[in-house]
Amino acid sequence: MHPAFSVIFLTTLIGAGQGLFLALFTVESYGLLELVPSQGPEFYAHGSLLALALLVLGLFASFFHLGRPERAWRTATKWRTSWLSREVIVLPAFMAVVFLYGLAHWTGFNPSLGTLPGGYNVLATVLLGALGALLAFALFLSTAMIYAAVKFLQEWHSPLTVVNYTLLGGASGFTLAAAYAAWAQTDLVSFLAGWAIILTLLALVSRAASLIRNARIKPISSLQTAIGVKHPRIEQKSQGFMGGSFNTREFFHHRSAGFVRAVKWAFLIGVFAIPAALLALAMLMTVDATPVLVAAFAVQYLGLLAERWFFFAQANHPQNLYYQSVA
Repeated sequence: MHPAFSVIFLTTLIGAGQGLFLALFTVESYGLLELVPSQGPEFYAHGSLLALALLVLGLFASFFHLGRPERAWRTATKWRTSWLSREVIVLPAFMAVVFLYGLAHWTGFNPSLGTLPGGYNVLATVLLGALGALLAFALFLSTAMIYAAVKFLQEWHSPLTVVNYTLLGGASGFTLAAAYAAWAQTDLVSFLAGWAIILTLLALVSRAASLIRNARIKPISSLQTAIGVKHPRIEQKSQGFMGGSFNTREFFHHRSAGFVRAVKWAFLIGVFAIPAALLALAMLMTVDATPVLVAAFAVQYLGLLAERWFFFAQANHPQNLYYQSVA
């Protein structure tokens, strides 16, 4: 498939925003249980603002993928059958909850809504955080299923697509949260960096599994089934006209096999190896680790751009069996 950079930026930016929000809610939950140091409301308010900025940028990027942006609202009308419609509904809902979560912390409006066994108060921000976490996972599912539900693209049609989107978004979000915690001069750097390493390694296992699976895929279709001719030896010389078409532009990446392999190794190093090493280094540092953690997130995000490009490029549309050459 032809990778669209608008969708690449959409999925990577909102994934990082989702992961960052989940990191913030994790810190608040652990703080209420006295497992990590409690943080002031400014930490959650500013962190929510950063997460919301990533979500807005991702939403903005998505409009460049639309032929008629003014009709974008119509995509929400098919929510019963379309994962894209569900994503269009869940994303704004998640953004609204992130905004309310940050606003509640910023204004200090955080009343207790009840008490759990053990004397733990159910604060308004905890309820908003739980709702936001639920919407974050629903958004991961909706975004990934847009591709995993396409049965004829065998590279995408796998539960690993959903797992990869979730773990990669979580890993980038927690890496950014660690950098943010270091910048805010909190005692959460080791906690968040440790979780970022765990999520990064889990994402490596999941992504490696998908690479191995996709390398072993046997195409369901063949050139014979594509054109309806049963002869054992068929060689295409022309597609019937001299110029390109929508089919030849949008369903193939037009890059060499060597280039695609280079992108694969680039994202394996950029998403997993370098960030994990930098995160581990930050946990051992006795001085300000902010520059190291910012570099870890920057490298990981650039790696995610390459990973998402490879994800789209690796999908081999069956129509390419027929449109093998322009002339």
